[in-house]
This record gives sequence, structure tokens and C-alpha cells, in this order.
Amino acid sequence: MVDQKATDVHWHYGAVQRSDRERLKGHRGFTIWFTGLSAAGKSTLAVATEKALFERGYHTYILDGDNIRHGLNKNLGFSPEDRNENIRRIGEVAKLFTDCGIINLTAFISPYHKDRNAARDLNRSGDFIEVFVDCPIEICEQRDPNDSYKKARAGIIKEFTGISAPYETPVNPEIHLYTDKMQVNECVQVIINYLVEHNHIS
Repeated sequence: MVDQKATDVHWHYGAVQRSDRERLKGHRGFTIWFTGLSAAGKSTLAVATEKALFERGYHTYILDGDNIRHGLNKNLGFSPEDRNENIRRIGEVAKLFTDCGIINLTAFISPYHKDRNAARDLNRSGDFIEVFVDCPIEICEQRDPNDSYKKARAGIIKEFTGISAPYETPVNPEIHLYTDKMQVNECVQVIINYLVEHNHIS
């Protein structure tokens, strides 16, 4: 994690606590963290899962990798250092959404174990659900909606995960989805079932 540069700062507590916000909303806040290669299906599943939760009356929000790089993280590239900072910031934002009592869904490659673990460690037990969106790289390349893999293999895109930069496979994710074998609705149902079984939603 990044060292604290400003030292004369103090945490301020409000009169409204997380439990108050969750009581108002009628459900708890937590983070569903989708991780996997580019074109594995992270954003697609985040969108479909959010829709399923929203239709059930839950307060939700998606933090998507490309969208965040248009604003909050637009000053970051794809070097290992920038990838670390990208995920560090998202972990902090996801924690704030959870504290707000919102179910937030993050869709980031997040290729490194230590960065995903650091995001997890910001949360209370049970508030961070890692979803490994597992798809063989050859299938991801066939999908390749933006020709990113093709550009990476041609050397046009540098430090591209799975080609010229590593992806560290999750060791023990809460949910493991094989998107080369499962349809989107099947994957969403697996996620919903997990949330019900672990009392995240009713």
C-alpha cells in the first residue's frame, strides 16, 4: 500500500453510521470483485449481475476499469506501478461504497495477488467477494472486441496482460466462473445463489 504522506490528518466520524444506511436501504453493502483477463467477460457479468440485483430492489453501482480510467484514474498507465495504484484507488472507492450500504461491482483485470488481497483487507470479513472470470486466453483473443490482443501481439500495445504482462490466477476466489463454458445467465445465477446462501441478500 502507498505510504501516508500527509500526517496531520484525522478521521472524522459522522452522526450516521453504516448500520443506519443499511437499515434505510434494507440490505447490507458489499463488494463483488470481478477479476480476469481482458475479454473474459468481467464487464458483461458485472452489468448482468447489477441488473439482476437492481430488479430485486437492491441499491447497486458498477466500477468498471475503462470507465474509471476516463476520470479518477486517467493519469495512470499500464506499468506495474500504475496498475498497483489503479487497483489501490479502486479498493478504497469500493470500501466507501460498501460503507454507504451499496452493493458495488468492480470489473478490473487486477492481475496481481497482492493488489487484490490489499483491496480485500480494506473490508470486514464477508464484505469482499472475489469472482474469478476464467476464460482461456485463446477464447479471449477470439472475442477481442477492440483488437487489443492483436495490437499487443504486434507490439503496438505494451505491457498487455496475458501477452506481455503477467496475470496471477486467483488462488481461492469465493466464486469461480468458466465463461468459455457457461452462458451469462448461468454465471449470474451462480452469483445470486452464492449471495443468498451466504446471507448477503434475501
